[in-house]
Amino acid sequence: MSPLTLAMMTISLITGTTITLSSSHWLLAWIGLEINTLAIIPLMINQHHPRATEATTKYFLTQAAASTLLLFTTMMNAWTTGEWEIKEMQQLPSNMMTIALAMKLGLAPLHFWLPDVLQGLNLTTGLILSTWQKLAPMALIYIMYSSLNPYLMTTMAMISTMIGGWGGLNQTQLRKMMAYSSIAHLGWMMIIMISSPYLAMLNFTIYLIMTTAMFMMMKYMNSTKINQLSTSWTKTPMLATTSSLALLSLGGLPPTTGFIPKWLILNELTKQYTTTIATIMALLALLSLFFYLRLSYSLALTQSPHTTNSTTIWRHKLNYHTTLMTLSITLTLMLLPLTPNLV
Repeated sequence: MSPLTLAMMTISLITGTTITLSSSHWLLAWIGLEINTLAIIPLMINQHHPRATEATTKYFLTQAAASTLLLFTTMMNAWTTGEWEIKEMQQLPSNMMTIALAMKLGLAPLHFWLPDVLQGLNLTTGLILSTWQKLAPMALIYIMYSSLNPYLMTTMAMISTMIGGWGGLNQTQLRKMMAYSSIAHLGWMMIIMISSPYLAMLNFTIYLIMTTAMFMMMKYMNSTKINQLSTSWTKTPMLATTSSLALLSLGGLPPTTGFIPKWLILNELTKQYTTTIATIMALLALLSLFFYLRLSYSLALTQSPHTTNSTTIWRHKLNYHTTLMTLSITLTLMLLPLTPNLV
C-alpha cells in the first residue's frame, strides 16, 4: 500500500471515530461508524492473501448487517419519539440498538466473526481492530446507558465472559486467543455498564492499554503461535519476562494493572446486592486466567537449559520503534498504585 493511501485510510479512521464520539444525533453517529468500517477494509485486505480476503469479507458482511440494524432502529425510535437524540431511546429500540452495537463490538452471542477475522489479519491491523474499532460503539453504549435493559446486558455479559474463557482454552494461535480475550473483557465491561458506567470506561481504558502492549510484543517477537513464544528468551529475554507478566495482568492477578477493574467491578456488584453474579463472574475469570498461564508457561518456564518446543528462529535486526510498546508495558504492569486517582 502506498504511503498516500495509507495516510488517507488512517485519516478516515480517525475522522469516522471522531464524528461518532462528538455526535448527539443518531444519523451522524451512523455516518461515523460507516466511515470507520469502510476505512479499515483496505487495511485488512492489503495482504492479498486468501485468508485476509476471507476475513475482510466476513468483517464487511457482519458490520453491514449491524449498521443496517442500527439505522433501522434509529428510524423506528425517531418515528416513535419524534427525535433523533442518542439519549432518547424507547425500550424496544434500545434493545435492538444494544444487539446492533454488540454485533459491532463482537460481544457474545454475536461474537462468531471476531476470532476468524482477527486470525486472518496481520498483527498491526489486528491491533487496530481490537482497540481503535471498539471506541465508537463503546461510546454509543456509554451515552445511552440509562436506557439499556439490565437483564439483556447482564445475560450478554455473562455469556461473553464464559465464551471468552472457554473459547481460548484449546487455541494455539495467539490472535485467536486475543480475540477470545477481547470477548471476555467486553463481558466485564457490560456487566457494570448500567450501574457504574465510569467504572466500565475505566475497564475499557485499561483493556486498550493491555491489548496494545500484547500486540506490540507479539509483533516485536514475530510470534503468532504458542510454540513460537518458547524461543523468545534466546532473542529478547527481558521482553519475554515482561510479556509473561503482561499476560498475568490480562488475567487480572495482583499487583498488576489488570487487577484494578476486576477488583472494582466485583466490589460494585457486591454493593448492588448481586453477590451471585459477582461470584459467577469471578469463577468465569479463572477460565481466561488458565490460557494466559499457558502463554506465560511458554514464555518464561521453557527457558534454558530445558529443551524448547519449536525450532530456533534466526535473529534479525528489526527496525522497530519501541516507544509505544515500552509505555504500554509500563502502564500494564505498574498502574495499580494509581488506582485512587483513577477512581
